[in-house]
Amino acid sequence: MDEIKEVSLEMREYIISSGAETLNWCMQCGLCTNLCPYRQVPGELSEVFNIRKMQRQGQLGLEGFDDEEVLFACVTCGMCQTNCPRSVEIIKNVRSMRNTIVGAGILPSHLRPVAGSLHANGNPWAGPREKRADWLEGLNVPEFTEGTEYLLYVCCTSCYDTRSQKIAKSVVKLLQQAGVNFGVLTAEESCCGETIRKIGDEELFAKLAESNIKLFNGKGVKKIITTSPHCLYSFKQDYPELGGEYEVMHYSELLSELLKEGKLSLPGEIAKKVTFHDPCYLGRHNLVYDAPRELLQAVPGAELVELDRAKNKSLCCSGGGGRIWAEVPFGERFGELRINDAVKQNADVIVTACPYCITMLDDACAGLEKNDVLKVMEMSEFLCESLEK
Repeated sequence: MDEIKEVSLEMREYIISSGAETLNWCMQCGLCTNLCPYRQVPGELSEVFNIRKMQRQGQLGLEGFDDEEVLFACVTCGMCQTNCPRSVEIIKNVRSMRNTIVGAGILPSHLRPVAGSLHANGNPWAGPREKRADWLEGLNVPEFTEGTEYLLYVCCTSCYDTRSQKIAKSVVKLLQQAGVNFGVLTAEESCCGETIRKIGDEELFAKLAESNIKLFNGKGVKKIITTSPHCLYSFKQDYPELGGEYEVMHYSELLSELLKEGKLSLPGEIAKKVTFHDPCYLGRHNLVYDAPRELLQAVPGAELVELDRAKNKSLCCSGGGGRIWAEVPFGERFGELRINDAVKQNADVIVTACPYCITMLDDACAGLEKNDVLKVMEMSEFLCESLEK
C-alpha cells in the first residue's frame, strides 16, 4: 500500500506567496504532460518527470514536488504553458517551487558552481570579470555613450565561450554593415540573470538585475539589442518590475527591419537547403517567428525548408531552465531529435538564433555523427557568410 503523504497548507501558501499565483487554476487536465518534450525521449528522467503531477503536489503542499531530480528537470520551454486551457503560468509556478528550495540553501550540485560564479564574477561560466570584453579584441566597436542609439548587450555565453564568441562577432559585422549607431558596455555588465531566476534564486537575480539597471540608467540607455533570446526575455519581462524599462529587441528583429528599409543587403549566394530551429525563448516566449525567416529567405540561393515541428510547436533544445549545465545521457537529449528532424528534411544547414541552442545542437550533431551531412550554424554566422561572399 502506498504511504499516505501529509497535506501541508502552509507549504502550499508559501509556494503561492513566492509567485505561483495561478497554481490553483490548474484543473489537472494533463495536456501539459502530454505536450512536454520529455514524452519524446526515453530514459529514467523521462519516466519520473510529470509536470501535471508536480503542479498537483504544489497545490496540496505534498512532499515530492521538491524532489531535486524532478523539480530541476523542467527546461521552461513553454510548450505546456502556451497550450494550457486555463492559462496557468506553469513556468512561474515551477520557478516559485524552486525558490522555496533554493531559498532554504538547497541547490543541485551541478548548479552550485553556476551560482557561485554569478556571485563572484557576474557570469555563470567561471570567467574572470576583467576578461568579459576580450571577445571585442580586433573589432572596432565603440563604447556606449550619451547619444548612442543602441546598446549591444552580448550574453555571457558569447563573451566567454570560444565557439559562441563567433556569434557576437558576426552580429557586430552585420550591425556595422547596416550602419547601426550602437555601442557596448561589456566590461561593466553582469549576466542578465534570466536563467538563475528560472533556477529559483530570486535574491541572486535581483542582485544582477539591479546592477545592470543602475549601469544602464546611469549611461542613458534607452534601446537594447540582444544576441540571446534569454537576455531578450529578461530585459523585456523581468527588468521593468525592478525599474529597468527599455526598448529591447533581438538582433534578428532589427536586422529584418533594416533589410526591408534597404539598409542591409545580403549579396552573396549560398546555394544550400536551410532549415530554421525556433528557439523557445525567441519563439514561444517572445513571439518572434517571422524576422529570422525573412532574413534567411533574403540570402540568394538559400532554400528555406520548415521542420515538422516549427514556430510555436518547435521542439526545445533542452538548454533552458538551467539544463544547459545538466549531464544528460546520450540517446535522451532533445537536441538529437532536432538534428534528426533536420536530416529528415534533407537540409544542408540547420540554423538557429540562440547561443544555448547552438551549444545543444552542436553536441547533438556531433554525438549522432551527422556533421558530414548537416552543418549547425547560428543565423548571424550564416548571414555573415553571405556578406563575405
